[in-house]
Amino acid sequence: MEPERKGLSLASSSDGDGREENKLKQGISQDLASSSRLDRYKIARQLTEKAIKEKKIFSIYGHYPVVRAALRRKGWVEKKFHFLPKVIPDVEDEGARVNDDTCAKVKENQEMALEKTDNIHDVMSRLVKNEMPYLLWTIKRDIIDYHSLTYDQMLNHYAKTASFTTKIGLCVNMRSLPWYVPANPDSFFPRCYSLCTESEQQEFLEDFRRTMASSILKWVVSHQSCSRSSRSKPRDQREEAGSSDLSSRQDAENAEAKLRGLPGQLVDIACKVCQAYLGQLEHEDIDTSADAVEDLTEAEWEDLTQQYYSLVHGDAFISNSRNYFSQCQALLNRITSVNPQTDIDGLRNIWIIKPAAKSRGRDIVCMDRVEEILELAAADHPLSRDNKWVVQKYIETPLLICDTKFDIRQWFLVTDWNPLTIWFYKESYLRFSTQRFSLDKLDSAIHLCNNAVQKYLKNDVGRSPLLPAHNMWTSTRFQEYLQRQGRGAVWGSVIYPSMKKAIAHAMKVAQDHVEPRKNSFELYGADFVLGRDFRPWLIEINSSPTMHPSTPVTAQLCAQVQEDTIKVAVDRSCDIGNFELLWRQPVVEPPPFSGSDLCVAGVSVRRARRQVLPVCNLKASASLLDAQPLKARGPSAMPDPAQGPPSPALQRDLGLKEEKGLPLALLAPLRGAAESGGAAQPTRTKAAGKVELPACPCRHVDSQAPNTGVPVAQPAKSWDPNQLNAHPLEPVLRGLKTAEGALRPPPGGKGS
Repeated sequence: MEPERKGLSLASSSDGDGREENKLKQGISQDLASSSRLDRYKIARQLTEKAIKEKKIFSIYGHYPVVRAALRRKGWVEKKFHFLPKVIPDVEDEGARVNDDTCAKVKENQEMALEKTDNIHDVMSRLVKNEMPYLLWTIKRDIIDYHSLTYDQMLNHYAKTASFTTKIGLCVNMRSLPWYVPANPDSFFPRCYSLCTESEQQEFLEDFRRTMASSILKWVVSHQSCSRSSRSKPRDQREEAGSSDLSSRQDAENAEAKLRGLPGQLVDIACKVCQAYLGQLEHEDIDTSADAVEDLTEAEWEDLTQQYYSLVHGDAFISNSRNYFSQCQALLNRITSVNPQTDIDGLRNIWIIKPAAKSRGRDIVCMDRVEEILELAAADHPLSRDNKWVVQKYIETPLLICDTKFDIRQWFLVTDWNPLTIWFYKESYLRFSTQRFSLDKLDSAIHLCNNAVQKYLKNDVGRSPLLPAHNMWTSTRFQEYLQRQGRGAVWGSVIYPSMKKAIAHAMKVAQDHVEPRKNSFELYGADFVLGRDFRPWLIEINSSPTMHPSTPVTAQLCAQVQEDTIKVAVDRSCDIGNFELLWRQPVVEPPPFSGSDLCVAGVSVRRARRQVLPVCNLKASASLLDAQPLKARGPSAMPDPAQGPPSPALQRDLGLKEEKGLPLALLAPLRGAAESGGAAQPTRTKAAGKVELPACPCRHVDSQAPNTGVPVAQPAKSWDPNQLNAHPLEPVLRGLKTAEGALRPPPGGKGS
């Protein structure tokens, strides 16, 4: 038993030593961790103080890891959002309990994120939790109240951009382009109508009917062109074709024999409609009265529409169409010369119907029957009530790559709206459809290239293997493809400059509708579709374009455009990355004020200082100062106050004005002084500019004349009125203007 106890004691002692050693190691590691944590805190403190001093504090709402990393590399410190975003209020409809639970969960997650101090950026974020962010980068502008921002806070959005970032806004505002730029919007923007009002629906109906008439002419020309091309083949080529071609032609003839033949009157009506349309475009209908124009009735339009449907869908044909070939060809040439969208109209008259304010291809459908389009717009279901519909002409002749449709996503940046400043990105990318292009099916999988739609679909089995599995190309890869096709110069001469011109035109129209907040910027994404002639057609403009790295193409380009956006909009340095200045509006000086000229021209008159004479005896009021008759320059003839007011003609000569409540204010004091003085009367002289005024009833204080109460006029002694301390005629003297010889009322208003 003793050896066992001894072994047990040895084992227990070794276990105790091991535990002590582990505790010692844990203590050392904790000390090292605490010391490294302290050093990390000091570094974070220093970096944070520098960022606060340089106003480099930012806040991001959304998944923007590239922006966050780029700003951190430039010395910016993130202040994390500590508020419930405005996207969550939709939960309030489900009850208060769910809303409270959601708020508590969000608050708990925020607190847990703040408690993490292992990362130095988390420490710095906690240090600036009470600071104001100087850069706000959000998914949508509605996340924050931009009106409460200060002038030095940057925001990556502008307000009131619905005039071009929504389908209905772009549809309506592009019609005003000729008022801003000498350009035709139909040359780069497919015509579009809003189905919200009856007037817009009527315009769309008329456009559909005109396009239908021109499509009938196109059918005649294309059908005869195909027949002539087959007949124009050399005889040896026809013989080499063999029996296979003969059998195919026989099958075609048999199939045509089974079709319903349409009368040539259909072409006559279509030519009549096109002639009327050309008359409107060429302004030939100005001198023609509305009653003289013979339009089709609704029944005739309905019959023509049904025959057209049968023709373009292969259920009928026009038997004697060759008789109308030259006439239809001439009309189409005239229409093409005045309507730049004739080529993209095609034969099927397909239109694309979109919700006015939705993105990512949601609820977009293609239709080729006018009654179905109008029925969709007038349908009484929630989808139609909540959203306004826009109908736009579908491009039936797009440029295809390996029989597959694609569109181009092009970025551009606006850093100021007044003056308008636009930056165009040199790189873009192509988005392919997963299905091969065909007009026989109007499925969205064929005609919509949005990644939000195509990412849920599988690529067609019969699609070309040259196309990538992720359905995207860079613009550089596309230029290489054009080079191999022998059209390498098309990108630099047609596609790229046309896209720049379309963006500049659209922004100039929208400039008056956007709220031009200074110190803001916004990155937009425009979608283009190329026609068969390589001309780009602007489809829509998106705010907050997706930056998710869904494919290797977007992972490369989206990260690059975000970093370049920071260089241009935030750093404002010489390095602008792949951006180039597309348009900077010239600064126009404000016009001068053209209001009424309220300037008063004249000579200022200063009132002379009155000199106070020493008074020896205030009680000797009986002996007053005698005044010499005063003379002042004035009009050549002075009316006599005793004889009443002067005549109107004399008033005009003197320049006197009778004010309200003050008739002849200058003469009233004279008259009063003369009447109170008794015998003293003014004496008129014929000397020009001279008038003698009545003597003042004053005498010298030290005069020995008896105090009889009657004033005595003193002979020929001149007195300066400015030397008197108080004088009865002082208001009158102040009212006299000696510069021009005119009289002015005294400044006292109603007189003394």
